[in-house]
Amino acid sequence: MQAASKNARIRIVQSRQNTRVKELRSALRKGEKTDAGLAALEGLHLIEEAIRSGLRIVTIFVRSDSLPLLDRFRIPGQTEILELPGEVFASAVTTESPQGIAALAEVPPFTLERILAVPHLLLIVSAGLQDPGNLGTIVRSAEAFGADGLIALPGTVSIWNSKALRASAGSAFRLPVIPTISKELFPALSSRGIRALATTVDGGTPAGQLDLSQPIALFIGNEGNGLSSDLISQCDDRITIPCPGPVESLNAAIAASILLYEASRQRQT
Repeated sequence: MQAASKNARIRIVQSRQNTRVKELRSALRKGEKTDAGLAALEGLHLIEEAIRSGLRIVTIFVRSDSLPLLDRFRIPGQTEILELPGEVFASAVTTESPQGIAALAEVPPFTLERILAVPHLLLIVSAGLQDPGNLGTIVRSAEAFGADGLIALPGTVSIWNSKALRASAGSAFRLPVIPTISKELFPALSSRGIRALATTVDGGTPAGQLDLSQPIALFIGNEGNGLSSDLISQCDDRITIPCPGPVESLNAAIAASILLYEASRQRQT
């Protein structure tokens, strides 16, 4: 009955200029939410994670030869299902070897004020991270180690970039990721007693010697240049990961993950 019900709801779309197809194509190309605030999801795993996370799936796009994928998960009754010929589907997605299924989904409305009100806050601040894989990995680690959210300063790639979403493995659907600017963020942190810690290669206090159980915001800089001197000067302290080996610095996602683990460890003792 479930499969028959789905089949009855499927609408075949033959044109690349269909409004929904154009909406999916634009969102995936730009790596941003649509004008209506929808996130574009590509691949079975992300759609399954979105449904598991409670997101409302507005539209599912399925390639004609991939219709059996619809039986892999329960599709809410209000979801629109569009069947696309192979060439139409290929015109909308971005991966070289697509799985044959994509979707548009509503994402949760997170706000900075709501996140900063969380007791014993553990926050990651991305200052210009440009690699979507790094950002997605940090979001995944942040959820794994109990962080409350990620703040994205200007220059940071969108978490709704398809590569960032895949790297987050679904964590982006549950962990608040909120864009803002530094002149709004620092006063908000200070007024709530949240300590801002600048991650630096050297010259900072070793992570294990700082109290990371208090409300903190860990600032992670750009992959090539790190944090700007202006941002560092506005932070309350510097934090460094001691590295006895000869490497010059750690990958941004690895550094963030180590600091998140240390903060989680301290909060459990």
